[in-house]
Amino acid sequence: MFTTTLTWVLLAGYGFFIYRVVQTTTPEKVSASEFFQGRSRQGQAPGLWLLVASAAISWIFAKSIDNAASLGNAFGITGGIGYAIYYLSFVTAAIALYFIRVRGGYQSIPEFLVSKYGTVCARLFLLAIAIRLLNEVWSNTKVFSLYFGAEGSGGYWIAALLVTAFTVYYSLIGGLRSSLLTDGAQMILAAVLLVVILAVLGPGLVSQGIPKVDAETQLAGLTFCGLAFVQIFSYPFHDPVMTDRAFITSPKVMFRGFVLAGIVSGGFILLFSTVGLYARAYGIEGNATLAVPALFGLPMLLVFNAIMLTSAGSTLDSTFSSVAKLGARDWSNRKDKPTEAQAFIGRWWIAAIAVLGNLPLLSIYLGDRVGPAVISATTISGTMVMGLAPIFLLAFISRASQLSFHLAFWPGLIFGILRVLENALGNQIFPSWVAIGSGKYAVDLGVNIYGLVLCTLGYLLGAFLSRSHSARATSPSGNLAGEDVTKP
Repeated sequence: MFTTTLTWVLLAGYGFFIYRVVQTTTPEKVSASEFFQGRSRQGQAPGLWLLVASAAISWIFAKSIDNAASLGNAFGITGGIGYAIYYLSFVTAAIALYFIRVRGGYQSIPEFLVSKYGTVCARLFLLAIAIRLLNEVWSNTKVFSLYFGAEGSGGYWIAALLVTAFTVYYSLIGGLRSSLLTDGAQMILAAVLLVVILAVLGPGLVSQGIPKVDAETQLAGLTFCGLAFVQIFSYPFHDPVMTDRAFITSPKVMFRGFVLAGIVSGGFILLFSTVGLYARAYGIEGNATLAVPALFGLPMLLVFNAIMLTSAGSTLDSTFSSVAKLGARDWSNRKDKPTEAQAFIGRWWIAAIAVLGNLPLLSIYLGDRVGPAVISATTISGTMVMGLAPIFLLAFISRASQLSFHLAFWPGLIFGILRVLENALGNQIFPSWVAIGSGKYAVDLGVNIYGLVLCTLGYLLGAFLSRSHSARATSPSGNLAGEDVTKP
């Protein structure tokens, strides 16, 4: 009973801390530019370190922290390294989006996609990231709620409701501006909590040494590292929480900020994976982020609880601000200055995603088999969006257009859906020769490598066919309309 009471006191303390941050930094009524672009009251863009802190903590999801510990437990040090490799996505995004902004002068990804590939392709992309945003809501809500009770218990649901409602509250007030400012405070808090965790676990892990793994487990861990590396070429582009922040500062500030954010967040994740290493070293079974702090008593459990709340809250408010922008501006490819009417629409989208995004949590009532299938079906994984790599990284090919987009996008999506069905239903779909490496991620690595090659070849084929069609259309034999092609 005492433990439960302190856990809820912690939740209240977190809420008060964030409330004070919002109250002291965000006016009661923000402008549309503040709401969508994160600008200050004076119209200034966010500074470098605010961008770094916001981008970094927004990618340190509660689910990512849980995954880092689980992978460290499963594969040893290679598990933590593999998950940290995903944070090289910041470098991929920094390079690609820098050139999109500087060479094309684009102010958003939808504007770039409409110009390069057309409205239909842009909206297909936006639908994909909308599903990604839905996934971000329930996955983070679930992780921190488990610290307040077993899945489906009263404490679990109350925590999910309270944190979601509170995050919606301050997101409605300030949009992206509130998200940026609270992210800065949350990044500092998360760093302090990580230091506490390392100080407690470090001596025991040092005395025990980095846990050794057998050759087969090591190969499985290296297979996961390979999968992470392959996916960093497509993964960042389907996350608007990251890419929205690429357009709120100057291109040079964005580039430096993203590289630094990748180092900070990737380092954080690698260090947190020591929780999983500790569990493996001492033979602790179960979820590492729940079982390890339980060994050290209530204070450590509260520290873990706080870091999960912090990471989940930062991701939720960033998700809400991205949904507001997607619904009010990106879908219609608005290039005008943000208006109050658009901000009003954006606030309604925030309320909608808060409800819809948590509906997958109800899948626990659908049975042992149907429930996980519903969760899997809502997840847009790195596999599903592998086709985004050539769409963004090869965009400099002038002849590439709608056909290139479709020949890259659809094969990746189909491969991803088949892989999700394979996992959810337990039936083998891909032949055994597809697997590359060893362990549970061998099929995923093979699917991603072969799929990325196929998507890239499809993109290049589309550019070639578009070029051939253009050449025929402008030649005397191909000028079906009989026009004088020599005229300007």
